[in-house]
Amino acid sequence: MIQIRLKRGEAVEKALKRLKKIMDKEGMMKQIRANRYFESPSEKRRKKSARARTRMVMSRMPKV
Repeated sequence: MIQIRLKRGEAVEKALKRLKKIMDKEGMMKQIRANRYFESPSEKRRKKSARARTRMVMSRMPKV
C-alpha cells in the first residue's frame, strides 16, 4: 500500500503529484486501466501478438 505524508507547508496538489509519480513508476495506473473492462483470453492474445509485431517492425527500422 502506497502512503504519502504531507510535508510541513506542502500543498496537497504537490503531494498528489508525488503520489501519481510513484503509482506510474510501479505501473499501477496501467494495471487499473487494463482491468477496467473484461477482456477475453483471445483478445489478450490478439493484443499481445499485435504489440510483438509492432516491436519487431520498429526494431527493423533504421535509426535516424
